[in-house]
Amino acid sequence: MFNTISMIGLGYIGLPTATLFASRKKHVIGVDINQHAVDTINQGKIHIVEPELDILVHAAVAEGYLRATTQPEPADAFLIAVPTPFMDEHKADLRYIEAAAHALAPVLQKGNLVILESTSPVGATEKLAAWLAAARSDLSFPQQAGEDADIQIAYCPERVLPGRVVHELVSNDRVIGGMTKAASTKAIALYQTFVEGALVATNARTAEMCKLTENSFRDVNIAFANELSLICDKLDINVWELIQLANRHPRVNILQPGAGVGGHCIAVDPWFIVDTTPEQARIIRTAREVNDGKPEWVITKIKSVIGDVLRNKPGMTMADISIACLGLAFKPDIDDLRESPAVEIVKNINKLGVKTLVVEPNIKSLPVEVLSGKCLLADMSEAIKVADIVCVIVKHKVFDELKIKLSERENVIDVVGLLR
Repeated sequence: MFNTISMIGLGYIGLPTATLFASRKKHVIGVDINQHAVDTINQGKIHIVEPELDILVHAAVAEGYLRATTQPEPADAFLIAVPTPFMDEHKADLRYIEAAAHALAPVLQKGNLVILESTSPVGATEKLAAWLAAARSDLSFPQQAGEDADIQIAYCPERVLPGRVVHELVSNDRVIGGMTKAASTKAIALYQTFVEGALVATNARTAEMCKLTENSFRDVNIAFANELSLICDKLDINVWELIQLANRHPRVNILQPGAGVGGHCIAVDPWFIVDTTPEQARIIRTAREVNDGKPEWVITKIKSVIGDVLRNKPGMTMADISIACLGLAFKPDIDDLRESPAVEIVKNINKLGVKTLVVEPNIKSLPVEVLSGKCLLADMSEAIKVADIVCVIVKHKVFDELKIKLSERENVIDVVGLLR
C-alpha cells in the first residue's frame, strides 16, 4: 500500500522517522527547505545530534532507500513534521504547516494519505485539510466526502525523548487521530512498518489534545519542582536534599528543578491550551509562568554573586569579570537549543557587560542570538580556570568530571544539582 513515503521536514523528528521507514526498505523522499540539511543527508550524514541516527542514515542513503530534496514529489503517503512555534501573546504559529500544505498539494494523487505530526493546537489538522482542499479542488477531502474522500488525513504526534529518539520512535505507543475511520486505519497500517508499540485510534481533535495534555502534565510537575527551589532558596533549605527526602514517601515523586523549561514541546505546547481556553487553563498558565520565570531568578543569583566579587576585589569592574556558563542546550547531552532557558540566561548575562564563556560541548558555534557583548564558546577546562564565577545551567554528563574542582571553589551557582 505504501511503497513511497514523503517526509516534509527533516529536523529532530522528521529525519529519524524518515530513516526508520527507509530502514524497513520503504522508499523515502525527505523534503526540507534547508539546502545544507538536504546536501548533508544525501551524503549519508546527519546535521543534528542524535545517538544511533548517523549509522542508520548512512545505511539508508547507501542502499538507495532515503534521499532528500527541497521540493515535494509524488508519493503514497505524506508526513508533515515542521515547527509550530508561537507568536506574540503565545498564539500558535501555523505558517510552517500551511507552507507545507501548499508545497505538497500539487503532487497529491487520489488514494494518498497525509499525516500531520507537528505538535499543534486543537483544530490544526482540520485547517491542514482546508488548505489542501483549497489548493486541489479536483480532489475530495474528509471534510467533504468523509470515508470516501480521495485524500485521507490524520494526526499522529510524536512522544519521544531527545537522545533516545530512534529507540522511542520504535518502542513507544502512538495515538492515531484520523479525520475519518478510514484515515486512522490507513495511518495505523503505515506506522506498523516500524512501530512496535501499540497504535491506538481516536479522532484528530482528541489526538491533538492528547499531545498537548502530555506535555502540560510534565510542565506542571516541573513547575512544582522549580517553585520548590525558589521557596527553599528563600528559607535557606537545600532543595536537592528536601526532594530526596520527600521522594521516600511511597506516593511522592517530585522531579528535579532546573534553569527553566526548554525545547520545542514542553515550553510551547501548554500555551496552545491556554490560548484556546484561557479562563479554564489556570493551573497550566501558572505552571508556564513559573517555568518561564526561572531564568530571571538565575540572573538575580548571578548579579548577587557579581556584587560579592566586586566587593571582595576593590578596583575590579564589571568588564573585568569572567563568567563561565556550563551548558546552552535545553536539556542534557543534546545539541538542541530551541526555547532553551540557558540561551535566555546567557543573553541576559551579556547585557551586564561581563566576559561570558559558554561551555557547550555539543555545538561548534554560538547561535546568533547570544553573539553580543563579550561572549565566547570556550573549552571546559580553560573556562573553569579563568572564570571568576561559574554557573552550571545544564547537567551534561561531561560536566561530572568538574564536581571536585567546583566543590572546592567559591562563586559557583549550581541550578541543576550537579554538586548535590
